[in-house]
Amino acid sequence: MSSNSDVAGGQRTQRHSRPADRKHQLTDRAAELFLARGYDHVSVADIAKAAGVTGPSIYRHFVDKQAILYAAVMSGVEDIEKCTDTALAPADNGEIPIDKAIEKLCALGVTNPRSAALWRWSTAHLTPDQNDEVARRTRKVLHRWSGAVFAHRTDLSARDIDQLAWSILSVNGSVSVHRTRISTSRAVAQLVKLVARVVELTPEHAVAIPPMPRAMAEPSGRRDEILDAAAALFQQRGFATVGVDEIGEAVGITGPSVYKHFPSKQAILIGISQRSANRLEASAIAAYSVASDPASLLALLVDSYVQVLTSTPDLSVSFNSRSVLEGFDNGDLITYQRRYVGRWVNLVEQIETDLPTPEAAVTVHAALTIANDAMRLRRNWSRPDMPALLAYLMKGVLGLPEAAPNTQAGLALS
Repeated sequence: MSSNSDVAGGQRTQRHSRPADRKHQLTDRAAELFLARGYDHVSVADIAKAAGVTGPSIYRHFVDKQAILYAAVMSGVEDIEKCTDTALAPADNGEIPIDKAIEKLCALGVTNPRSAALWRWSTAHLTPDQNDEVARRTRKVLHRWSGAVFAHRTDLSARDIDQLAWSILSVNGSVSVHRTRISTSRAVAQLVKLVARVVELTPEHAVAIPPMPRAMAEPSGRRDEILDAAAALFQQRGFATVGVDEIGEAVGITGPSVYKHFPSKQAILIGISQRSANRLEASAIAAYSVASDPASLLALLVDSYVQVLTSTPDLSVSFNSRSVLEGFDNGDLITYQRRYVGRWVNLVEQIETDLPTPEAAVTVHAALTIANDAMRLRRNWSRPDMPALLAYLMKGVLGLPEAAPNTQAGLALS
């Protein structure tokens, strides 16, 4: 994304080119900041500074920060639409080159993360009408890709195709959630490989996840009631828009009483994240105690991750508030999260011995993003078979044998 110079070209050129170029420039810079820091932690002044303009000049183009966000989201949606038009254009023989089409979609996700990611992260900050418009246009794109990519899968139901298509979008947008050092060409090649795995999955082969043993009973008391209430509110509305008084009211106490247990709202968020980390660690210890090889261990870690993610809002809130958490003095928590993901990466490397570490990291984050997106977007999350389905999709992306296409009779899920 290139920026315009405020010096080069002279004053007269600036006046003629400013309106159209400046609005795009502001949208681009805002999108970069929203993705890097989160909407709540970006101000109009931040956007102005990044774009090299004054704060008041922004209001010549946008009424407020929320309008900038919507423009950035819709710009990303338009990028996906343009990519779809180009990628799915029939060749001279009338056929659509699916392999090349998927490669173009993955290239867009790598080179322009906002197009694949910003609309997935911003639902809490858009109005209902704006969310409806984003949903309408993204679903239209999704249906076009579904019709082209899954034309050969006559064995799949419309619901299965829809689920797999959403998973492809999650894989495509997963590079926006991590900072793996990998070249564009290698990242695109790995995403293409992972999308190919998704295309051949059969959701009805998903089997119920066996319950993981708990190391010990979880504590219960006023502190945990506050964490439960806050996690539910943060998941519904986002961290920034929820007040301490509302958290207290949800528990049946006053706002000031909350401070007897937590010094700040930020401390509550850290408590939620620490609790989810403890649950993951307990499940990981149980998995290590029974697994016989890297593949079975990774499968158990997938099962436990999905169970923690779907049983409480804690893990989803922690994941979606990462940019907020990084601004606090919580180095131990961030270190744990990275170490936990690192375990998965190491296991993928042991399973695919010829796979370099960066590609293994891309693979792990793609699998995790499928589950995290499903919970954040509340897509089919009330289905009783959702944990089994998410685990199956994640294992398929990770290349685990129990999710290999057409090899497992499985338990048909309604």
